[in-house]
Amino acid sequence: MQSSELPVLVAAFIEATNRGDLYALLELFAENSLVNDQLVDYWGMESIRRWAERDIIGAHVAMTVVGSVTQYEQVIVTAHMDGDFDKRGLPNPLEVTLYFSVHDGRIVQLIILRNLSGT
Repeated sequence: MQSSELPVLVAAFIEATNRGDLYALLELFAENSLVNDQLVDYWGMESIRRWAERDIIGAHVAMTVVGSVTQYEQVIVTAHMDGDFDKRGLPNPLEVTLYFSVHDGRIVQLIILRNLSGT
């Protein structure tokens, strides 16, 4: 199902990321959440906080949503990502896919991947 509007929780994640607001970003996650960013797991709030401080807020990540799909409690967002990180060998724009699982008003799992085109 193609969606023109992001669910509130996912929109809040994108907004907090783009504002560089660590506190607002962390408030969106459940206590025992999992983030997997480029095949590295970050389990629980302390690990997610360190990841967000270093790889999101510290890297001044900014995202522009280019598409989304919502099905059940899953939201899949395609976004162009920029920031202060090593871009050697990466395409411009860098397109990533964020796979959100939500439950009881919180993010319980977030997987971030740079998918390669099947074409």
